[in-house]
Amino acid sequence: MRLKAHLGLSAALLAFVSTTAQAQETGANGGADATTAATDDIIVTAQRVSQSLQDVPISITVYDQSQLDNKNIVSASDLATYTPSLSVNQRFGPEKSGFAIRGFVQDAGTAPSVAVYLADVPAPRAQGQTPSGNSLGPGAFVDLANVQVLKGPQGTLFGRATTGGAVLVVPRKPTDNLEGYVEGSVGNYDLRRIQAVANLPLADTFKVRMMVDRYKRDGYMENHSGIGPKAYNDSDYIAARLGVLADLTPSLENYTLASYSYSHTNGYASRLVGCVTDPALRSTGQARWAPNGCNQIARQDARGDGLLDVEVSNPDPKQQLRQMQFINTTTWQATDTLVVKNIASYSDFRERSDFNLNGDNFVYTSPPLSVTSPLLGQQVSYTTVAAPKNGYNSNQWTFTEEFQLQGHAFDRKLDWQAGAYLEKSGPNGWNRTFSQVFLRCTDRDALRCVDPLGIGSLADNVTQFRFSTYAAYGQGTFNLTDTLSITGGLRYTIDKQKGIGEATRYRFSAAGLATRTCNDSLRFKGPTGAALVVTDRVQCHNEISQNSKRPTWLAGIDFKPSPDLLLYAKYSRGYRPGGINFSNLGLETWEPETVDAYELGAKATLRGAVRGYVSVAAFYNNFRDQQISATIIGKPNSGVSGAAGVINAGKSRIQGVEFDSSFRFFDSLKLDLGYTYLDTKVISVETPTLPADSPFASITPSSAPGDPLALSPKHRLSASLHYTVPLDESVGEIAFGGSYTYTSKQVASLATPTRFGVLGATNLVSADISWTNIMASNIDLSAFASNLTSEHYFVGVGNTWTSGGFENQLVGQPRMYGLRLRVNFGR
Repeated sequence: MRLKAHLGLSAALLAFVSTTAQAQETGANGGADATTAATDDIIVTAQRVSQSLQDVPISITVYDQSQLDNKNIVSASDLATYTPSLSVNQRFGPEKSGFAIRGFVQDAGTAPSVAVYLADVPAPRAQGQTPSGNSLGPGAFVDLANVQVLKGPQGTLFGRATTGGAVLVVPRKPTDNLEGYVEGSVGNYDLRRIQAVANLPLADTFKVRMMVDRYKRDGYMENHSGIGPKAYNDSDYIAARLGVLADLTPSLENYTLASYSYSHTNGYASRLVGCVTDPALRSTGQARWAPNGCNQIARQDARGDGLLDVEVSNPDPKQQLRQMQFINTTTWQATDTLVVKNIASYSDFRERSDFNLNGDNFVYTSPPLSVTSPLLGQQVSYTTVAAPKNGYNSNQWTFTEEFQLQGHAFDRKLDWQAGAYLEKSGPNGWNRTFSQVFLRCTDRDALRCVDPLGIGSLADNVTQFRFSTYAAYGQGTFNLTDTLSITGGLRYTIDKQKGIGEATRYRFSAAGLATRTCNDSLRFKGPTGAALVVTDRVQCHNEISQNSKRPTWLAGIDFKPSPDLLLYAKYSRGYRPGGINFSNLGLETWEPETVDAYELGAKATLRGAVRGYVSVAAFYNNFRDQQISATIIGKPNSGVSGAAGVINAGKSRIQGVEFDSSFRFFDSLKLDLGYTYLDTKVISVETPTLPADSPFASITPSSAPGDPLALSPKHRLSASLHYTVPLDESVGEIAFGGSYTYTSKQVASLATPTRFGVLGATNLVSADISWTNIMASNIDLSAFASNLTSEHYFVGVGNTWTSGGFENQLVGQPRMYGLRLRVNFGR
């Protein structure tokens, strides 16, 4: 019955789009200028060539730079706030967010389910103990032509295999105009920002465009522990981009793009929200920490803390992210019907972090931990993850090379593309991360730790990862008639991964004496069967490979009964490679996932009294061998607090409807409206069996049969309204507007009680006002505010209820507001 309802809704929307387009076309023929459609300026590259948005048979949401500015979009999480179908996994903070589209989520350690591209090149690859790289660096949303969110598998034409979709970030290329601006911003939480853009046409055939962005804002999560910083969730970065465009000959163009970003913050902090109070449930195992959780919550309540107050005991937290990328694109118009393109890139990603994983400020207590003086009442870490002082959690280079041919044949009835793609990624050095569990450490690097409980440990996770991707692809669209065309595409991808691990684990006495063993107690055993005692990490050397190869494809049919209406149907296969994580003993690897995606869509261009566009898509996905997170519980006294592992979990079904539109009512009023209905269901889950000698006791998948998928709200609505005041040019242009986004409740994790694992519905409102060309000058002034109603809401959960007897959640961004002043030149 539910499927019939979905099909009925989809059919109704498709009929509405078709009827609207035909009615608008009739009106346009009555006298409206066909060049006045609001979509004329929306050019996208979703099929690797420049096309009008409404001519592309893909469900796409597009933002130009003015829309990004009006909505104050600074980070990946900001972009997801306003985009139906797009979500972010913020478990490890907003700066390390991974995108999710239509229920396809990237969990810790997995390859992206949504690939991010800058100028047609994937984001720098990296892998560490927590999600790293593979996404947008700070400052990415400045000086852009547009941002395109492509929904559904795009595995034929794009380099990195994914199942969910792609986010294309398209920088503005150098132009023939001498132009630019300098802009300063101030706002609450002591926001200070300055950015500058300059376009320099140094010669008719040689142009340069430069951008720099410096951003600094205090944190909004106030820390009451008296230890470490005053606040978390701050922002402090510098970003720069340089584009050089050279017309070597009339038919040969070379475009070089260099980007750099560096961020240094206190990282994120989560808030304790619940604890186990039943003595019978917290008398054994790791749940002995529940009283500490309850004590911290009692302190929060006594202070009258709100959702933006935390109590974290990390003395020196940090999150340093450095990202560089160099891209060179050479385009040769060989003939009127053949274009040869080569895209080469090199990138480097480095992360150095030190953070308390669960937002705790625990102390040694008695009872139930049976600790005596002098440690009684002293801080103890439940779980802290940190790089060595001079090391990196993740340190990876990536090289990509793509050779592409684009052409036309059979009197331009056939448009085709073909190419080959290579990606190589390797370590600059060792990835190294300390995982401090149930210990009090004054200097991890020097092994100055004590463990009066006898259950703690310090894991020294030392890894290297190498990735190789080889792919060949081809796709063509054949125009059977002037109104009917068919498309077919095929890609074959080979993914190879190799991991090297030399992880050890230190156990300490109450006096601080350390014993070192191999972290992998399954492969490296001593004479008694216990973990092997070692003096050097090389004694624990381990290598694991995970290889896969899959075809992906696309088959579609497009029908254009009029120039302003596109109807399409398509079937595509998506694939995401497996992966490696040395921390999950006995579960170090997981297999690829695949999806069969079916989509029906319609796109209409509106002309006449109301201009704009309407797009609707209905989709159904069969999802197999889905990669999902699972909470892995450590055995009592194993020195392991538990882990967030990845398993392949049977089958899921994803179906829904997407609606995207823009309407311009006379020249001054514009309405953008988007909506997504998403219905997801886990069909089957197969939980792997742990080895008998594993330090882990059990596996709890984040989903069970019948559950919805994580980060997949059933309803998502986004509406933006902007009005430009009709004024004389001598006054300038004044515009104001606002946005509203509704997100229904969604699952973050079902491995914890639903009151924590299911995130509540949100209603977020933003507003902006601008005055450009003030009194015919080159000065612009604008104001912005996001989360205008100051709604407090959660965006993630820590999953520590089963393993620790308490739970923590991550809080969404509060109200942000500010002013911008821009001085333009050359316009």
